[in-house]
Amino acid sequence: MAAETTHAADGEILAIRRADGESRTLAATLPRLVLEARRIAANVIHGLHGRRRAGAGESFWQYRRFVSGEPSQNVDWRRSARDDHLYVREQEWEAAHTVWLWPDRSPSMAFASRQARDSKLERALIVTFALAELLVAGGERVGIPGLMNPTASRAVIDKMAQAMLHDDAARLSLPPSFVPSALAEIVVLSDFWSPMPEIRAMLTGLSASGAHGTLVQVVDPAEESFPYSGRIEFVEPEGGGEITAGRAEKWVGDYVARVAAHRDEIRHDTNKLDWLFSTHTTSRSAAELLLFLHSGMMVNKGSVRTATVKAGRTA
Repeated sequence: MAAETTHAADGEILAIRRADGESRTLAATLPRLVLEARRIAANVIHGLHGRRRAGAGESFWQYRRFVSGEPSQNVDWRRSARDDHLYVREQEWEAAHTVWLWPDRSPSMAFASRQARDSKLERALIVTFALAELLVAGGERVGIPGLMNPTASRAVIDKMAQAMLHDDAARLSLPPSFVPSALAEIVVLSDFWSPMPEIRAMLTGLSASGAHGTLVQVVDPAEESFPYSGRIEFVEPEGGGEITAGRAEKWVGDYVARVAAHRDEIRHDTNKLDWLFSTHTTSRSAAELLLFLHSGMMVNKGSVRTATVKAGRTA
């Protein structure tokens, strides 16, 4: 058992290190003009950034005349010394926007068939790291529930990787319970093979404050098509036991139907909350999923959400 635990930990370390390098390359090669256009569109539609009005913030906007009755400490004496008027230095108002990213690092995510470009774990980490870098570059704060507080640091990938490497907690299949702010965005990348009551409880908890989110089911091509035949022994990696199929090809119909029903249940629950649900297969491009998620990082304040780029099969 100890040897198995060590092997699993080593596998995760290798996946994190590989994802670190791959995510930086992926983020750097995405079409910058497309991303900038989407950011500007988000600004106009949802008003998250670039709202030219005074308020709490760190960016200087303009000087204005001092108004009688204001506290004298508001006066910018250096600017006022240039002429006969008193001036106040105004900051541009900024809305705090936090994006919580949660990649599933449980044992089931280590699976990779011959048709896959990456394991599910590697793909989830690559996209998580790359998305974090793009969001921080766009002025957002990024955190990992239960692991890393929101940060706008340009070294966000390093911080995330270090937090994961030093995490000695159990690898859960779903995010831990926490209360995000109403303006927060949540992205969960998992294979979502958990029982529906657990997924439903997660959605109920995360959406209770009014936060919006996206669930991405990351699956291996073999989990999509069930390309097995003959006598096959299937092992559940998270303590679910083993099961042997005498003629696995006879299971295809039932398997595909159960997967479709499971996804329909998830989609039904996310639709009720105005959340997004998408599936992504690891035989597809990581850049495709990244662009889909980045385009969906437009948090509404009027129950309007848009995501114009599909990744795999999108709800």
